[in-house]
Amino acid sequence: MSDRAREFIDFWVENSIHAVEQDHTAGASQDVPELSRRLIEAAKGQGIPEADLRAAIGDIAAYIEELLRTANRAENERRQPM
Repeated sequence: MSDRAREFIDFWVENSIHAVEQDHTAGASQDVPELSRRLIEAAKGQGIPEADLRAAIGDIAAYIEELLRTANRAENERRQPM
């Protein structure tokens, strides 16, 4: 795994993975295949091959799905009254 791939993934996740909008407005994409494709394409644009992404995080779709689940869970907990 290259440090460059890991740094790119971390940057991309910070800017691309967000909780679903709770007020039924258009919000962040929750489409795992679409987000996976976007990550792979963005990495290619930076000269990072898909193989390096997979070496860093394993299954790309599973990784993104877990990140979305975590972001959505955190958002739901944040919105719960105390």
